[in-house]
Amino acid sequence: MTVAHPLPGPDVSVVVIVYNDAGRLPRAVRSVLGQSLRNLEVIIVDDCSTDDTFGVARRLTAADPRVRHIRLPVNSGGCSAPRNAGIDAARAPHLMFLDSDDELPYHSCKSLLLTAEETGADLVTGEVTRLFEESGTTGLWYPGLFEDVRLVEGIRQAPGFFLDHLSTNKLYRADFIAGQNLRFPEGIHYEDQLFSAQAFTLARSFAVVPWPVYTWRLAADPDRLSISSSRHKLRNVADRIHVARLIDTFLEETGNADLRPAKDEKFLRHDFRLYLGDLPFRDRRWTEGFAAEVTPYLDGIAAEAFAAMPREQQICQYLLRAGRLEEAAECARTLDRPQLAPRHVVRRDGRIYWGRELPADERAAAGLDITDWRLDDQPFAAGPLRHEVAHLEADGPLLRLTLRTYDPARLLTGPGAQAVTAELRLAAAGRPLAVPFRYEEADGEVLTAELTLDPRLIPLGPKGYRGRRHPVVVLGRLGLTRTDPLLAPASLPALRVALPLHGPLAGHRVRVDCEGHGAGRLAFTWERSGALGHAEVLAPRLTPLRRRIHRLTRRVTGPRAKALTYHELQKLPIDNELVIFEALEGRGYADSPRYIHEELLRRGLPLRAVWSYSGSRSSYPKGVPLVRRGSWEYVRAVARARYWVDSHGFPMIYGKRPGTRYLQTWHGQAFKHMGFDVPELRLASPERRRQHREMIARWDALISPSAEFERTFVRANGFTGELLRTGLPRNDVLVRGDEPAQRARAAATRARLQIPEASKVLLYAPTFRDGARGSGESIRVDLAGLVPLTGDEWTIVVRPHYYERYTVPRELGHAVRDGRDFTDLNDLLLASDALLTDYSSVMFDYANLGRPILLYTDDYEWYRTTSRGTYYDLPEIAPGPMLATTDELAGALKDLGSVRQEWAAAYGRFQKMFNSHETGRASETVVDLFFAEEREGRAR
Repeated sequence: MTVAHPLPGPDVSVVVIVYNDAGRLPRAVRSVLGQSLRNLEVIIVDDCSTDDTFGVARRLTAADPRVRHIRLPVNSGGCSAPRNAGIDAARAPHLMFLDSDDELPYHSCKSLLLTAEETGADLVTGEVTRLFEESGTTGLWYPGLFEDVRLVEGIRQAPGFFLDHLSTNKLYRADFIAGQNLRFPEGIHYEDQLFSAQAFTLARSFAVVPWPVYTWRLAADPDRLSISSSRHKLRNVADRIHVARLIDTFLEETGNADLRPAKDEKFLRHDFRLYLGDLPFRDRRWTEGFAAEVTPYLDGIAAEAFAAMPREQQICQYLLRAGRLEEAAECARTLDRPQLAPRHVVRRDGRIYWGRELPADERAAAGLDITDWRLDDQPFAAGPLRHEVAHLEADGPLLRLTLRTYDPARLLTGPGAQAVTAELRLAAAGRPLAVPFRYEEADGEVLTAELTLDPRLIPLGPKGYRGRRHPVVVLGRLGLTRTDPLLAPASLPALRVALPLHGPLAGHRVRVDCEGHGAGRLAFTWERSGALGHAEVLAPRLTPLRRRIHRLTRRVTGPRAKALTYHELQKLPIDNELVIFEALEGRGYADSPRYIHEELLRRGLPLRAVWSYSGSRSSYPKGVPLVRRGSWEYVRAVARARYWVDSHGFPMIYGKRPGTRYLQTWHGQAFKHMGFDVPELRLASPERRRQHREMIARWDALISPSAEFERTFVRANGFTGELLRTGLPRNDVLVRGDEPAQRARAAATRARLQIPEASKVLLYAPTFRDGARGSGESIRVDLAGLVPLTGDEWTIVVRPHYYERYTVPRELGHAVRDGRDFTDLNDLLLASDALLTDYSSVMFDYANLGRPILLYTDDYEWYRTTSRGTYYDLPEIAPGPMLATTDELAGALKDLGSVRQEWAAAYGRFQKMFNSHETGRASETVVDLFFAEEREGRAR
């Protein structure tokens, strides 16, 4: 007799809630059914939709036995009831939630389940990718919370996770949900916030994973805004505050009132901050209603939560609670924009206060105190200014505007004011139109100018232009320049200007208004008229045809088409005089390719250089031919060039023809694992590994700075071609750092950064963290704590990796500079007196200068063991002290002489180990070796 064994139940139940979303529901369900974890179930809970959602759900259920469908008898008006129905219907020991307009990445369920099983945590939370559908760009949800895999023993160990209030980026143990009787509160919005606060508070432990487990799609259609995006409704404000009060009550009733300050900080940092950002664009009635709703709740916020907010947000909150609503809206424009100044300040008794007037009460006045910003010590190029359109009118095709500049830091009204030059710049599809102007009058710290702008003079592309651009104000003084946005009043009525035909097919209409979000910049929006304009109007009615045209255009102009064209161009003869240069994937005129190019120019060899660029062209010398990376001109240059020279890698779709010679300079000695030593590549698919080997095989020659480079980087990538043991050409200027030309370059850099004459320069150049690019996480030094300890002796120049982001805070502008505008890092290396880094290869380059190197390595054990791995144990090779606290760093800077003496022997070993090939003549030697035939030809 045969015994039938029941099939095992699913490992994970994914509850997909939907209401009137028949079009997007299949995409969401497919993202679950296609998971690498196959043993799961999908529970579609339809909140009584009135469109074809029911039919779509039925078809999805019929197509896969893992899908079940529940339809609520009446619409609940929110997300709670359908999610609760899903909880009741779930059969798996683990549970997840998904909205019908979002998706799960491929490994979400499996990776979260494995982490839950390994840790035994009540829930596992992971990173969220926010996908902005209008632009196609993405961003991470509070990346600082998701730095690494860890187990948190209760929310008190990491109260910042109150910010992680989504329910959809988590996997829950079903018995935890049932045991704690966790349910989504019905009849209210923002139900996630209460549910998540309860789950985090009640969980004995929760696990964190740093990879994205949820894709949150933010729709571009204004008619399909989510509840969280409908902040223009005062009911929306009331709902958020109502949920915040429910969380407060829950914390009180469960004996967790000590968590209230952490929850209050979350409210101010996230919920309240969202509305403040919108405040400049709301009318008086809305603002009054908002203040009436939120002020009573703010009155009960914990004092330590207020203190944790940025100073400008504290001021905005103060003004709102004081009923100074217009000033609160003015202040709100400056949030997260430290170069945007207040309109007015009050100076009294050696202190500086925000606003036009001070309250009589001294304690209340303290709420506006911004003395710590040290406005009077700000540099011209980076200090705060505020440019606003005070009046704008159309005069036929001309625009006449009154510009008002607020200068509370006295950058323009102080010494040197007569030397200031000014112009308004606006670009569309070509070079910017520049309109010079002079400030006609100054009333204290407010300057006024009258301008006339002719939109007909703004260059457009060959087919005209359709899109939005923002004018900027460019100021110059004594060789220094700065570029600032031009703000517009939110009440600015939209002006429309008709422009004449541009070519035979396209005329234009230009709309000028306030952009309505962010800082509220003045915006110019071009729309085509004429034949092309009529075609654009008709296009929405021809959507299928439009899609076909788009697909055809992609085929004709996309990467595949360019690769095919590249193949055909290779049939043409090689241009033996052509060299294509590229540094850092086209980011600028820098790295070793720059110095090789300069050596070729110095010798006058019969070669013609073309440079690739991918962003700004400002760093390239005048007269140097440029091609945009990925353009048709780029394809032609790469296909015809006799020589390729770069420091990273030309795109893989362009194979190297037999007659081309490829010089790879690379961009530094390796400290962290590279090539096939990186687990991600070593364990990748055979196809991915093959592609990497083919990329390396294109290199005819590779420059080596040391034997260690060959032992690590060369071996790890399997390079077997010619090694030029010359040192890196970019390091020549460092080896010769004391020569007059290099001292002049350093002086010019210090002048551009406005470094005080008596101040020493500390260059802070950390590397990025894998998995956290663009998050700001690599800036680990507490600069706010360090600056007071170093006084006026040091100016800190922050140069993050180009994968990273950083903004100098307002209160540090007097002592900290942003070094990202320097494309060539050598400018900053030469200008500095000491280097502060962590695991960046810049330490190997800097050792050529012989100046002190400090290492801030507070996360060394994590970096060494959980990142990609390192070739060296840093304490064994370090050329300077490894520091982990602000006090240690300040102590080292105060007694740098002792640091030099103590670490002299280690520094010498470091130089010998990693700079053995550096002679200061690498550029000359590389040209001798790699361009030998041209050198010999010129000699003949």
